[in-house]
Amino acid sequence: MSSSRSALGPGGLQTEFDFTLPKGYVSGDGTVHKQGRMRLATAIDEIAPLRDPRVRANQAYLVIILLARVVTKLGNVEVIDTGVIENLFSADLAFLQDFYRKINEVGGDGAEGGEEGGGPAGE
Repeated sequence: MSSSRSALGPGGLQTEFDFTLPKGYVSGDGTVHKQGRMRLATAIDEIAPLRDPRVRANQAYLVIILLARVVTKLGNVEVIDTGVIENLFSADLAFLQDFYRKINEVGGDGAEGGEEGGGPAGE
């Protein structure tokens, strides 16, 4: 499933990308949220988590904090925080990590996603 262009920043640079999670986040009321949006990461997005005590105690937690910073929309979930990211299914966490790499790679403009989860927008 392809996704559509989400947001263009200054100079026409695409800064946000829609995605579809393979499984979906299940919120407290039982609603499954699959459609989301991720923005490009900034330097501070990658630096700030290194100061977090949870990351100092467990390096693997870095990805949780990083994704909580760059996922800007997930269904109708009001606040995307570490609690939301912690409660994703493993397949969805792996998908978001891959999606993050694709949209943030140097010289890349992302890649088309498969049917299980849309690729970066504008493809």
